[in-house]
Amino acid sequence: MQISTSEAIRAQALSEGFDAVKVTTPDALPDLPDRLQAFLDAGYHGQMGWLMERAHWRGNPAALWPEARSVVMLAEPYTPEEDPLAGLAQPDRGNISVYARGKDYHDLVKKRLKRVARWMVAEFDCEVKVFVDTAPVPEKPLAQAAGLGWQGKHTNLVSRDLGNWFFLGAIFTTLPLPPDTPEIDHCGSCRKCLDICPTDAFPAPYKLDARRCISYLTIEHKGPVDPDLRAGLGNRIYGCDDCLAVCPWNKFAGAAQETRYAARADTLLPPLAELAALDDAGFRARFSGSPIKRIGRDRFVRNVAYAIGNSGDPALKDALLPLVSDLDPTVADAAQWALQRLGDTRPV
Repeated sequence: MQISTSEAIRAQALSEGFDAVKVTTPDALPDLPDRLQAFLDAGYHGQMGWLMERAHWRGNPAALWPEARSVVMLAEPYTPEEDPLAGLAQPDRGNISVYARGKDYHDLVKKRLKRVARWMVAEFDCEVKVFVDTAPVPEKPLAQAAGLGWQGKHTNLVSRDLGNWFFLGAIFTTLPLPPDTPEIDHCGSCRKCLDICPTDAFPAPYKLDARRCISYLTIEHKGPVDPDLRAGLGNRIYGCDDCLAVCPWNKFAGAAQETRYAARADTLLPPLAELAALDDAGFRARFSGSPIKRIGRDRFVRNVAYAIGNSGDPALKDALLPLVSDLDPTVADAAQWALQRLGDTRPV
């Protein structure tokens, strides 16, 4: 029996390593422009000016490529083997978000997407464009419209089959494909993701104020972090997984097929003192091929200094002393703050 075009695409994508594949249309999000504008008007985007600059495209996928008739949304799990919250109990070590402990997902997912897209072009004589978190594409709303999952109260995508540990990719195509049924909300009365947030980044369910989110503060935010929020960072030096880790739907999450998402030895709770000593060359060498590399040495070491200040370990003071005179003023400020937090009142 001959299978449909959508079924053929789904089979091909699954064979390339994706775990779930659904279809929607570029115009499936009529309420998105208003939702995005409300987010921007509230200032929740913080320093992420690119969200405002590209709001026309991000709020309307049909405007990104008017010729597109369908959007194929794909999910690839990166489910951690270890408890992502366990490292928070080791304050002398840096806690790195699960997604950044292995190979950069942008590279891995995009290569898979391109293979599927090339196959689609050869098989169906269509045009395609692929996106992995590097263009003004509203991946999560599109994924919900396609039926891959729903945006939970923490605003991340949740799936009844995959939990919430998965990456998203999108293939826009000129092929007219029948859309799948959108997913509905299954959060119910649960608010675990809201209650665990160390910096109270959720002003209400389904609303995120990025200016208080640890993932934003440690990755996107430039310059000093608000002193009132620094203690809440704990030992999180790149990203935060707290709201993801407590989601009850993770009991259905399967193991990641891609072994290169597994934590590298140097990203699984590395010693803070070791990281504080990194210069620019050492940082780039250590995190080659990692998403961590994109924030640069200065922002990363700033985060490390905050973590040392939160450690409560006076033995780490020596790691801070060279940073007090760092050429980057934000690093120097973070080191001074950390020394004072550890009870060191010496003039520096």
